[in-house]
Amino acid sequence: MKNRFPILFFFLFLVTIGLFFADLAWGSIHISISEILLVFFGKGADGINSEILLNFRLPKAITAILAGASLSVAGLMMQTLFRNSLADPYILGVSSGASLGVAVVMMAASVLPVSFVSSGWALILAAILGASVVLLLVVGVSFKVQNAVSLLIVGLMFGTIAGSLVSVIQNFSNPDAVKLFIIWTFGSLSSVTWSYMHVLLPVVLVGIGMAFFLQKRLDGLLLGENYARGLGVSVVRTRILIVIATGLLAGGITAFTGPIAFVGVAIPHIARGLFRTSSHKILLPASVLCGAALLLVCDIISQMPTYTLPINTISALFGAPIIIWIILKRK
Repeated sequence: MKNRFPILFFFLFLVTIGLFFADLAWGSIHISISEILLVFFGKGADGINSEILLNFRLPKAITAILAGASLSVAGLMMQTLFRNSLADPYILGVSSGASLGVAVVMMAASVLPVSFVSSGWALILAAILGASVVLLLVVGVSFKVQNAVSLLIVGLMFGTIAGSLVSVIQNFSNPDAVKLFIIWTFGSLSSVTWSYMHVLLPVVLVGIGMAFFLQKRLDGLLLGENYARGLGVSVVRTRILIVIATGLLAGGITAFTGPIAFVGVAIPHIARGLFRTSSHKILLPASVLCGAALLLVCDIISQMPTYTLPINTISALFGAPIIIWIILKRK
């Protein structure tokens, strides 16, 4: 069984690379693979195509890889922590906190300067701040709560409170601001430019690095908290580190791309089905590759020749059937 792991990893790597180049080539203007390679090697190409490739499609494809990997790893950690196959990266209310921050900025146009509200950094900083506040609250509660299920309920309650505040803000906002906020909730990979990438990439790398650092502790948690304590794992400290890593991954991605649904729930199950193991030493890199590949597929499908579909819609079409299949399989 273990002998096929390198073959599967190599296959997933090739699929991801192929989808990456397909994502670069596909769009309203088709760019051939040979022209893409010429641009990458600095050989020169059509000026317009080069501009489209380097300043629009390349950061969007890289963002798809980072978002898919981040949400998949975060979802895997949440499913392990709560021992619940339907847990997702947003279960602790991080997405609701980010949405609250964005809602406050978008719908406060009458109070804040127009230039501040219309800038991309304003929305990103607001989303990071909102997600961080919820994350800090959950981390603070995790010092007091000894049970993972209780922490899950607390996270859901924080998310509910943030969602309620968003509804209150929407009720007092003008229709144009509400429309902009709803468009943000659809999710978009194209909003990440190279200047944003300098912030997003380190956040994602730190979060995924923490997940790989915790892989043995995650294996211990699979057998229950009492068993993990017997192995010498500090459950409370591990839980806090998992929450922080998940907050960095889910909060960072949500801040830059908006919420992207179902990826964090579905991908860990795909990784388990492919590799037929529960070892996080295998599942973590498998989730990274599967998540990156799936979101690249979603981005390719969303790029219609005449218009672009919201990435959240496409990811839901992939993820929702998988969740239904999981529920039916486990009865």
